[in-house]
Amino acid sequence: MERPRSVGIAWYEPGDYPRIRAVMADSGLPESYATWQMSAVQVEREVARSGVAVARIRIEPEAFVAWCDAKGLAPDAKARAAFVRETHEAGGA
Repeated sequence: MERPRSVGIAWYEPGDYPRIRAVMADSGLPESYATWQMSAVQVEREVARSGVAVARIRIEPEAFVAWCDAKGLAPDAKARAAFVRETHEAGGA
């Protein structure tokens, strides 16, 4: 299987982070934005080092919840991954 040329990763803005944690059914996100960001940047660098471009896909809490409602999905990790994939494939960032 050929490696993708680019992938999207979920990205949160500092002001959105408390709300995104609150709306997630299975948050799994660290309490601190700084902790999450440090981990996300590390993943981003590792993926980029493998030769794959990384696109930060912003997840805005209310838009994400509306997207989940429209798709009939719970706002969880699986939905976050689907949202990122769909947005990335559509050329969003």
